[in-house]
Amino acid sequence: MKNFVMAAVAGLTMSSAATAQETLEMTSAFGRNLPILGTAAVDFVEKINGISTEVEFEHFDPNELVPTLEALDAVSNGSIDAAYATTGYWQGKINAASLFAAVPFGPEAGEFMGWILYDDGAKYWQQMYDDNGYHVKTLPCGIIAPETSGWFKEEIKTVEDLQGLNMRFFGLGAKVMENLGVSTSLLGASDIFPALERGAIDATEFSMPLIDARLGFHKIASYNYFPGWHQPSTLFELLINGDVWEDMGEVAQKQIEVACLANITTNLAEGEATNFAAMVDNVENNGVIIKQWPEEIMTAFETSWGKVVDELGADDPFFQEVWADLQEYREGYAVWSKSIYLPRQ
Repeated sequence: MKNFVMAAVAGLTMSSAATAQETLEMTSAFGRNLPILGTAAVDFVEKINGISTEVEFEHFDPNELVPTLEALDAVSNGSIDAAYATTGYWQGKINAASLFAAVPFGPEAGEFMGWILYDDGAKYWQQMYDDNGYHVKTLPCGIIAPETSGWFKEEIKTVEDLQGLNMRFFGLGAKVMENLGVSTSLLGASDIFPALERGAIDATEFSMPLIDARLGFHKIASYNYFPGWHQPSTLFELLINGDVWEDMGEVAQKQIEVACLANITTNLAEGEATNFAAMVDNVENNGVIIKQWPEEIMTAFETSWGKVVDELGADDPFFQEVWADLQEYREGYAVWSKSIYLPRQ
């Protein structure tokens, strides 16, 4: 009888714990069918649900709860609890947003994470939302290495060949392209192929070779250009409604932070491990022509980027402050990186 009572009490305790566990609905900016980008959000949910007894997340693809570009507002106003996204999607709302996503000619993954986690990056990231009236908690929750810099239907030999093109482009890199005469638009993953197919856009960038292959760009645009100057690395965030975050216990908050840090590791590793095979397959089986940008065009991209920085910082003290902090960090990092790493071959 004593054992039965103890078992019953234990069962009630477990039942109470299960009842107390909070379930958060999380929209993802990327469909779960996309390798690396989409699987990162799924992997995060598996990680947090596997270690937490206080909170669990339920994953939803884009448009199941809200459209991707509406996720920030929806989390802030409490329409949804959380979002897995990238700040580059909020560039139209906040000038400095993409500085926490992908910086043209900027830091690669290791350098970027150093600024975020051990310098001032995370502080400014949260301040950006607070200062702009968004009631959210942001956590770095994923990162990938460079992307390709575009799929084109025709070979691009000179800067003049870019002029007049309609192209899907992301974040700050879009402003660089616009300075060179390209008309840009930000399309979600599922909208890009149809736009290419019907001629609404002439070219596109989206992500890494494995991800782009899943979307079939090679069927229409066979010239794939490297390097990914516009996104030397790309950061992803977990956004949680401010009230939801503040109502959590400290243990639940720490569990989410740990799951996000683990997700950064696996997200980066998956991209590094899987893309070379996709590049080989693209060439051997998909008829893709891999091209490196000529030096003249790379110089034009970098010159245009300098102008974009001046334009964005002209009337935006916060952009200026964040940019200056990142540049100061990178100058210090260069002392280390130029000494310790082997020269690129």
